[in-house]
Amino acid sequence: MVKVKVRTGRGTGTIEVDLDDLKFSGDEFKKIQAERKKAAGSRMVSTGRGTGRRKLSDTPEPKERPSTKGTTRITSRGTGTRKGRK
Repeated sequence: MVKVKVRTGRGTGTIEVDLDDLKFSGDEFKKIQAERKKAAGSRMVSTGRGTGRRKLSDTPEPKERPSTKGTTRITSRGTGTRKGRK
């Protein structure tokens, strides 16, 4: 059991909730999300502020994040730079 604080009422209040597992981020969540997408089949979802519709199975798979190794990072409100980690 894990206690998690959840925001309520437009972000003005908090409540503590007991969860058995933290499954809402990371690789584990991606697997759960893929399973849900398979289970949905040909279900339609709204797109573009509710003006369009498409099948959930037609949505593209997410792309991998590009590596940031060796790139220059901006620091100090955009005034400084430093080399990224190797």
